[in-house]
Amino acid sequence: MAGIMAFAESRDGEVRKVAHEVVTAARKLADALGTEVHAVVLGPAGSAAAAGELGGFGADKVFVGESDAFAHYSAEGFTTVLAAFLKEHGCDAALFPASAQGKDLAPRVAARLGVGYASEATALDVGGGQVVATRPEYAGKLFAKVSFAGKPAVVSLRPNVFTPVESAKAGEVQKLDVSVNAADFGAVVREIRAAAEAKLDVGEAPIVISGGRGLQNPDNFKLLEELAAAFGGRAAVGASRAVVDAGWRPHGDQVGQTGKTVAPTLYFAVGISGAIQHLAGMRTSRFIVAINKDPEAPIFKVADYGIVGDLFQILPRLTEEVRKMLA
Repeated sequence: MAGIMAFAESRDGEVRKVAHEVVTAARKLADALGTEVHAVVLGPAGSAAAAGELGGFGADKVFVGESDAFAHYSAEGFTTVLAAFLKEHGCDAALFPASAQGKDLAPRVAARLGVGYASEATALDVGGGQVVATRPEYAGKLFAKVSFAGKPAVVSLRPNVFTPVESAKAGEVQKLDVSVNAADFGAVVREIRAAAEAKLDVGEAPIVISGGRGLQNPDNFKLLEELAAAFGGRAAVGASRAVVDAGWRPHGDQVGQTGKTVAPTLYFAVGISGAIQHLAGMRTSRFIVAINKDPEAPIFKVADYGIVGDLFQILPRLTEEVRKMLA
C-alpha cells in the first residue's frame, strides 16, 4: 500500500501540536483510500522517544530521521530527505502543517517532485479515488476544491482547523536513513536566539484576547495584557490586521486570513468590527465573546456572547471579576 505521508513537525526533540492535527487528517484520508498513515519526524538524536505518541492519533508507522544536522530546520536538507521518502514509498499524498516551517517546506517538496501543491487546506476528501483539497480564496469569501493530476498530492493544512482525534494505531517507530551531506544544505542554522520575554503563542493558547482599532492607541493594549494575566498564563493577546499594519503590535500577534488561524476554547474580540479577513482566522473558536460599542458590528453575528458598550469601562471590570473567580 502506498500510504499517506504526514510530516510531523517537531521542535527541540518534541512533537508539536500541529503534528497531531496533520496525522489526524492523514488518518481520515487514509481510511477513505484504504491505505496507511506514515508519519515522518526529522530531528536531533532522541527524537524517537517523543515520536511514538503519533500512533495515538492514527499513524500506522512512524519514521524517525535522527541527525544533529536536523537539530534546526533546514529547507534544503528536509526537502532532500522527504522527497526521497516519497519517491521510495510512492505515497498517494503528502500532508504538511501550514505553519511557518510547513509553508516553506511543502512547496519545495512539490517542486522537487514536479507535482501539484495546494496550500492552507481546510478540508480533505476523496473523489474518484483521488485526493480533493478544499482551500479558501479571496480572503475566505469563497472556497475552491482542488484535485491533483499526479501523485503524491502535496497539501499544507491550516492550523487549528483539523482537531486532533485519538485513533490508536500500531504507531510502530522505524529508523529512517537520513544519508545527507554538506551539499544537501544550502544554509546552516548555527544559533537561535529566543526573545527576551517568552510569551504564549496565539496559535496555541486556550484563551485568546484580540484587540482592534477600537482600542484607539497601542498603549491601551495594556488592558488586554492585564486581562490575559488574570487568566494565570493561559491567555495570549492577539490583534487585528489593521492594528498590526499600523505598527501597534507585531505580526506574530495577528489573527486572520493573512495572520494566524486560531481555535481556542475562548476568544475575546475587543474593539474589532469583524471584517471577513479577521473572521476567517477565528470563527472556529469554541466560544466567542465580542465587546464593541457599535451594536451593528459584524462581529456580533458570529459571537456567542456580545457586550455592547465602552470597552474602557468593561475591560477593567471584567479583569477584576476574572481575578476574583480564579483566586
